[in-house]
Amino acid sequence: MEEAKFYLGIDWGSSKIGLSLADNQNLLASPWGVVKTLEEVLATIRREDISEVIVGRPISLSGQSDKFTVGFAKFVARLSKESGLPVHLIDERMTTHAAQKLSGDKKNKAKEDAIAAMLILQTYLDKEL
Repeated sequence: MEEAKFYLGIDWGSSKIGLSLADNQNLLASPWGVVKTLEEVLATIRREDISEVIVGRPISLSGQSDKFTVGFAKFVARLSKESGLPVHLIDERMTTHAAQKLSGDKKNKAKEDAIAAMLILQTYLDKEL
């Protein structure tokens, strides 16, 4: 039997970071929550025994990198270095829109961020595993 692996999906934002979790047994991503700092992401990685990290890469609908390019690049570089884990980037276009529809609660932006992270992670799981 294959060793259990745990995946963390991330919907990065300059003010908050949506998180989701999955494992290689069920291959079904679930919204986990929202944090504000890289340190909180790293604590989650340690607490949940994460094996790989999947981060949604902000790209506009036209295919251009989004305005958060510098902040995003710094976040990913630090995440990769400080976690020591494989970090995979995946196009996150349309995840926020889909998350808004799925959450059904336009006032709860944190819920939307966690759902967007779930969609990012599920896209990776469906394509790569």
